[in-house]
Amino acid sequence: MNLREKLAAKKFVVTVELDPPKTLNIDKILKEVNTYHFRKIVDAVNITDCPLARLRMSSIALSHIIKERINLEPIFHITCRDRNLLGLQAELLGAAALGVENILALTGDPPEVGDYAKATGVYDVDSIGLIKMIKSLNNGNKYLIKEPTDRTNFFVGAAVNPTALDLKKEIARFEEKVSAGIDFVQTQPVYDLKLLREFLKLVSHIKIPKIIGVMPLKSYKMVEYIKNNLPGIYIPEKIQKRMKEKDIKEGIKISQEIIGEIKKLKDEIAGIHIFPLRDMELVCSLLNNK
Repeated sequence: MNLREKLAAKKFVVTVELDPPKTLNIDKILKEVNTYHFRKIVDAVNITDCPLARLRMSSIALSHIIKERINLEPIFHITCRDRNLLGLQAELLGAAALGVENILALTGDPPEVGDYAKATGVYDVDSIGLIKMIKSLNNGNKYLIKEPTDRTNFFVGAAVNPTALDLKKEIARFEEKVSAGIDFVQTQPVYDLKLLREFLKLVSHIKIPKIIGVMPLKSYKMVEYIKNNLPGIYIPEKIQKRMKEKDIKEGIKISQEIIGEIKKLKDEIAGIHIFPLRDMELVCSLLNNK
Protein backbone atom coordinates (compact mmCIF):
# COMPACT_ATOMS: atom_id res chain seq x y z
CA MET A 1 0.00 0.00 0.00
CA ASN A 2 1.23 3.49 -0.78
CA LEU A 3 0.71 6.53 1.46
CA ARG A 4 -2.53 7.51 -0.25
CA GLU A 5 -3.95 4.02 0.25
CA LYS A 6 -2.77 3.76 3.87
CA LEU A 7 -4.44 7.05 4.79
CA ALA A 8 -7.62 6.03 2.99
CA ALA A 9 -7.59 2.78 4.96
CA LYS A 10 -7.08 4.78 8.20
CA LYS A 11 -3.75 3.12 8.95
CA PHE A 12 -1.72 5.05 11.53
CA VAL A 13 1.25 6.35 9.52
CA VAL A 14 4.71 7.60 10.42
CA THR A 15 6.40 10.19 8.21
CA VAL A 16 9.86 11.67 8.77
CA GLU A 17 11.40 14.99 7.75
CA LEU A 18 14.62 14.69 5.73
CA ASP A 19 16.87 17.52 4.52
CA PRO A 20 18.69 16.88 1.22
CA PRO A 21 22.49 17.14 1.32
CA LYS A 22 24.40 20.33 0.61
CA THR A 23 26.66 18.38 -1.76
CA LEU A 24 26.24 15.64 -4.38
CA ASN A 25 26.99 12.89 -1.85
CA ILE A 26 23.77 11.04 -1.07
CA ASP A 27 25.31 7.77 0.16
CA LYS A 28 24.95 8.65 3.86
CA ILE A 29 21.30 9.62 3.50
CA LEU A 30 20.41 6.50 1.53
CA LYS A 31 22.13 4.32 4.11
CA GLU A 32 20.37 6.04 7.03
CA VAL A 33 16.86 5.66 5.61
CA ASN A 34 17.37 2.13 4.33
CA THR A 35 18.09 0.30 7.59
CA TYR A 36 15.79 -2.54 8.57
CA HIS A 37 14.39 -0.84 11.66
CA PHE A 38 13.82 2.51 9.93
CA ARG A 39 12.01 0.90 7.00
CA LYS A 40 9.91 -1.20 9.40
CA ILE A 41 8.37 1.84 11.09
CA VAL A 42 8.44 4.66 8.52
CA ASP A 43 5.81 4.95 5.79
CA ALA A 44 7.23 7.95 3.93
CA VAL A 45 9.96 10.59 4.12
CA ASN A 46 9.42 14.30 3.55
CA ILE A 47 12.15 15.80 1.36
CA THR A 48 12.54 19.51 2.15
CA ASP A 49 12.98 22.27 -0.43
CA CYS A 50 15.97 24.41 0.62
CA PRO A 51 14.60 24.95 4.16
CA LEU A 52 15.40 28.31 5.78
CA ALA A 53 16.37 29.42 2.26
CA ARG A 54 19.66 27.51 2.49
CA LEU A 55 21.02 25.77 -0.58
CA ARG A 56 20.47 22.02 -0.76
CA MET A 57 19.93 19.42 -3.45
CA SER A 58 16.64 19.49 -5.37
CA SER A 59 13.83 17.88 -3.37
CA ILE A 60 12.32 16.40 -6.54
CA ALA A 61 15.62 14.86 -7.66
CA LEU A 62 16.32 13.30 -4.27
CA SER A 63 12.71 12.05 -3.99
CA HIS A 64 13.08 10.28 -7.33
CA ILE A 65 16.41 8.74 -6.29
CA ILE A 66 15.03 7.49 -2.97
CA LYS A 67 11.98 5.97 -4.63
CA GLU A 68 13.91 4.36 -7.46
CA ARG A 69 16.95 3.08 -5.56
CA ILE A 70 15.47 1.89 -2.27
CA ASN A 71 11.71 1.92 -2.96
CA LEU A 72 10.95 4.22 -0.01
CA GLU A 73 7.99 6.53 -0.58
CA PRO A 74 8.86 10.25 -0.64
CA ILE A 75 6.79 13.39 -0.08
CA PHE A 76 8.58 16.21 -1.84
CA HIS A 77 8.28 19.77 -0.61
CA ILE A 78 7.85 22.53 -3.16
CA THR A 79 7.86 26.23 -2.28
CA CYS A 80 6.70 29.36 -4.06
CA ARG A 81 9.85 31.27 -3.12
CA ASP A 82 12.15 30.37 -6.00
CA ARG A 83 9.89 29.80 -9.01
CA ASN A 84 7.38 31.85 -11.00
CA LEU A 85 4.14 30.46 -12.45
CA LEU A 86 6.03 28.98 -15.38
CA GLY A 87 8.79 27.43 -13.28
CA LEU A 88 6.43 25.89 -10.75
CA GLN A 89 4.43 24.11 -13.43
CA ALA A 90 7.60 22.95 -15.19
CA GLU A 91 8.85 21.45 -11.91
CA LEU A 92 5.51 19.77 -11.26
CA LEU A 93 5.36 18.22 -14.73
CA GLY A 94 8.92 17.02 -14.27
CA ALA A 95 8.05 15.46 -10.91
CA ALA A 96 5.07 13.68 -12.47
CA ALA A 97 7.29 12.33 -15.24
CA LEU A 98 9.74 11.05 -12.60
CA GLY A 99 6.94 9.28 -10.76
CA VAL A 100 7.03 11.25 -7.50
CA GLU A 101 3.47 12.24 -6.71
CA ASN A 102 3.22 13.06 -2.99
CA ILE A 103 3.62 16.81 -2.43
CA LEU A 104 3.72 19.18 0.51
CA ALA A 105 2.83 22.62 -0.90
CA LEU A 106 4.49 25.49 0.98
CA THR A 107 4.91 29.22 0.59
CA GLY A 108 8.59 29.00 1.63
CA ASP A 109 10.96 30.87 3.93
CA PRO A 110 12.03 34.32 2.61
CA PRO A 111 15.48 34.47 0.94
CA GLU A 112 16.83 37.05 3.37
CA VAL A 113 16.98 34.48 6.19
CA GLY A 114 19.24 32.13 4.23
CA ASP A 115 22.45 31.79 2.25
CA TYR A 116 21.62 34.37 -0.41
CA ALA A 117 20.08 37.42 1.21
CA LYS A 118 20.10 39.29 -2.10
CA ALA A 119 18.21 36.53 -3.92
CA THR A 120 14.78 37.48 -5.23
CA GLY A 121 11.77 35.86 -3.64
CA VAL A 122 9.25 35.22 -6.41
CA TYR A 123 5.98 34.38 -4.68
CA ASP A 124 3.76 34.66 -7.77
CA VAL A 125 1.41 32.57 -5.63
CA ASP A 126 1.37 31.48 -2.01
CA SER A 127 0.75 27.93 -0.79
CA ILE A 128 -2.99 28.24 -1.46
CA GLY A 129 -2.38 29.33 -5.04
CA LEU A 130 0.14 26.52 -5.42
CA ILE A 131 -2.43 23.97 -4.25
CA LYS A 132 -4.88 25.32 -6.83
CA MET A 133 -2.17 25.02 -9.48
CA ILE A 134 -1.47 21.39 -8.57
CA LYS A 135 -5.16 20.53 -8.64
CA SER A 136 -5.49 22.26 -12.01
CA LEU A 137 -2.75 20.02 -13.40
CA ASN A 138 -4.47 16.99 -11.85
CA ASN A 139 -7.59 18.03 -13.76
CA GLY A 140 -5.63 18.23 -17.00
CA ASN A 141 -5.42 22.00 -17.32
CA LYS A 142 -2.60 24.54 -17.21
CA TYR A 143 -2.95 26.95 -14.30
CA LEU A 144 -5.01 30.07 -15.17
CA ILE A 145 -4.95 29.17 -18.86
CA LYS A 146 -7.76 27.42 -20.69
CA GLU A 147 -5.41 25.01 -22.35
CA PRO A 148 -5.31 21.27 -21.68
CA THR A 149 -2.26 19.28 -20.63
CA ASP A 150 -1.68 15.71 -19.51
CA ARG A 151 -3.36 14.91 -16.21
CA THR A 152 -1.05 14.54 -13.24
CA ASN A 153 -1.88 12.38 -10.23
CA PHE A 154 -0.48 14.34 -7.31
CA PHE A 155 -1.48 13.60 -3.71
CA VAL A 156 -1.32 17.03 -2.15
CA GLY A 157 -0.57 17.97 1.43
CA ALA A 158 -0.14 21.24 3.28
CA ALA A 159 1.15 22.44 6.65
CA VAL A 160 -0.74 23.84 9.63
CA ASN A 161 0.31 24.98 13.11
CA PRO A 162 -2.03 23.87 15.93
CA THR A 163 -0.32 26.22 18.41
CA ALA A 164 -0.13 29.32 16.20
CA LEU A 165 -0.24 32.66 18.01
CA ASP A 166 -3.25 33.71 15.91
CA LEU A 167 -5.13 30.42 15.82
CA LYS A 168 -8.25 31.94 14.25
CA LYS A 169 -6.20 33.15 11.27
CA GLU A 170 -4.34 29.83 11.07
CA ILE A 171 -7.57 27.83 10.94
CA ALA A 172 -9.02 30.20 8.32
CA ARG A 173 -5.99 29.54 6.09
CA PHE A 174 -6.29 25.82 6.80
CA GLU A 175 -9.89 25.94 5.60
CA GLU A 176 -8.77 27.80 2.46
CA LYS A 177 -6.21 25.08 1.76
CA VAL A 178 -8.89 22.45 2.15
CA SER A 179 -11.16 24.36 -0.23
CA ALA A 180 -8.27 24.59 -2.70
CA GLY A 181 -8.07 20.80 -2.69
CA ILE A 182 -5.50 19.36 -0.26
CA ASP A 183 -5.70 15.64 0.50
CA PHE A 184 -3.87 15.60 3.85
CA VAL A 185 -2.16 17.91 6.33
CA GLN A 186 1.01 17.69 8.41
CA THR A 187 1.41 19.92 11.44
CA GLN A 188 4.25 21.83 13.00
CA PRO A 189 5.71 20.23 16.17
CA VAL A 190 3.30 19.99 19.09
CA TYR A 191 4.32 19.95 22.77
CA ASP A 192 1.04 20.95 24.43
CA LEU A 193 -1.60 18.22 24.23
CA LYS A 194 -4.31 20.45 25.64
CA LEU A 195 -3.80 22.94 22.80
CA LEU A 196 -3.74 20.07 20.31
CA ARG A 197 -7.08 18.74 21.55
CA GLU A 198 -8.56 22.25 21.36
CA PHE A 199 -7.28 22.61 17.80
CA LEU A 200 -8.70 19.24 16.76
CA LYS A 201 -12.05 20.23 18.20
CA LEU A 202 -12.05 23.50 16.24
CA VAL A 203 -11.21 21.69 12.98
CA SER A 204 -13.38 18.61 13.55
CA HIS A 205 -15.45 19.62 10.51
CA ILE A 206 -12.36 19.11 8.32
CA LYS A 207 -12.23 15.41 7.54
CA ILE A 208 -8.92 15.10 5.69
CA PRO A 209 -6.13 13.03 7.36
CA LYS A 210 -4.21 15.03 9.99
CA ILE A 211 -0.63 13.96 10.70
CA ILE A 212 0.73 15.50 13.91
CA GLY A 213 4.27 16.86 14.19
CA VAL A 214 6.67 15.58 16.87
CA MET A 215 10.16 17.07 17.35
CA PRO A 216 12.29 15.65 20.19
CA LEU A 217 14.07 18.31 22.22
CA LYS A 218 17.82 17.74 22.34
CA SER A 219 18.74 20.20 25.09
CA TYR A 220 17.58 23.21 27.05
CA LYS A 221 19.53 25.32 24.57
CA MET A 222 17.17 24.01 21.88
CA VAL A 223 14.19 24.97 24.07
CA GLU A 224 15.54 28.52 24.33
CA TYR A 225 16.15 28.71 20.59
CA ILE A 226 12.56 27.70 19.85
CA LYS A 227 11.24 30.22 22.40
CA ASN A 228 13.31 33.05 20.93
CA ASN A 229 13.04 32.28 17.23
CA LEU A 230 9.91 30.19 16.64
CA PRO A 231 7.16 31.85 18.67
CA GLY A 232 4.42 29.85 16.95
CA ILE A 233 5.77 26.63 18.46
CA TYR A 234 4.63 26.62 22.08
CA ILE A 235 6.52 24.64 24.73
CA PRO A 236 4.68 24.44 28.09
CA GLU A 237 6.52 25.58 31.21
CA LYS A 238 6.50 22.07 32.70
CA ILE A 239 8.35 20.68 29.66
CA GLN A 240 10.82 23.56 29.72
CA LYS A 241 11.59 22.73 33.37
CA ARG A 242 12.02 19.04 32.54
CA MET A 243 14.67 19.88 29.94
CA LYS A 244 16.78 22.05 32.26
CA GLU A 245 20.19 20.42 32.69
CA LYS A 246 18.94 17.43 30.69
CA ASP A 247 19.88 16.03 27.29
CA ILE A 248 18.23 14.24 24.41
CA LYS A 249 17.30 11.23 26.57
CA GLU A 250 14.76 13.39 28.40
CA GLY A 251 13.65 14.89 25.10
CA ILE A 252 12.98 11.41 23.71
CA LYS A 253 11.05 10.47 26.84
CA ILE A 254 8.88 13.58 26.51
CA SER A 255 8.21 12.88 22.83
CA GLN A 256 7.34 9.26 23.58
CA GLU A 257 4.78 10.46 26.12
CA ILE A 258 3.33 12.87 23.56
CA ILE A 259 3.13 10.12 20.93
CA GLY A 260 1.37 7.87 23.42
CA GLU A 261 -1.28 10.53 23.99
CA ILE A 262 -1.58 11.25 20.27
CA LYS A 263 -2.30 7.58 19.59
CA LYS A 264 -5.27 7.79 21.95
CA LEU A 265 -6.76 10.30 19.49
CA LYS A 266 -6.67 7.78 16.63
CA ASP A 267 -10.21 8.62 15.56
CA GLU A 268 -9.14 12.23 14.98
CA ILE A 269 -5.59 11.94 13.67
CA ALA A 270 -3.94 9.87 10.97
CA GLY A 271 -0.38 9.54 12.24
CA ILE A 272 2.75 11.36 13.37
CA HIS A 273 5.33 13.36 11.47
CA ILE A 274 8.77 13.27 13.10
CA PHE A 275 11.28 16.11 12.84
CA PRO A 276 14.55 14.31 13.74
CA LEU A 277 16.79 17.30 12.92
CA ARG A 278 18.96 15.25 10.54
CA ASP A 279 19.40 12.40 13.06
CA MET A 280 17.69 9.40 11.46
CA GLU A 281 18.77 7.04 14.26
CA LEU A 282 16.67 9.17 16.58
CA VAL A 283 13.54 7.98 14.79
CA CYS A 284 14.17 4.36 15.80
CA SER A 285 15.09 5.36 19.35
CA LEU A 286 11.91 7.39 19.64
CA LEU A 287 9.69 4.54 18.51
CA ASN A 288 11.53 1.84 20.49
CA ASN A 289 12.70 -0.01 17.44
CA LYS A 290 16.43 0.43 17.53
